Amino acid sequence: MISIRFIHPDQTHTHIEARPGDSLMKAAVDANVTGIEADCGGSLTCATCHVMIDAPWSGLLPAPVPDELDMLDFASSPVVPQSRLSCQVRLTAELDGMVVRLPSSQH
Repeated sequence: MISIRFIHPDQTHTHIEARPGDSLMKAAVDANVTGIEADCGGSLTCATCHVMIDAPWSGLLPAPVPDELDMLDFASSPVVPQSRLSCQVRLTAELDGMVVRLPSSQH
């Protein structure tokens, strides 16, 4: 299992365990993490699963595809260099311990 810590805008934390191969969005939704809406269900047609991934984990991820970058333009919270759509992040063993920051709003 992969350990992930979500940091909410009020600085509270939610810790989950997830399966390798799942998307970060699916793991969060399955664990009922508040702050990830995932309106499109992971089909890369919205930006309601926007997250910011802390270093060093952000550096371990493949670069976002152009469609992800385009969708991030629709994020309701400011996009930063560590911003990703959680539906596009595949969980791997090297991401164990990952810290993910949630935006103040998805809508």
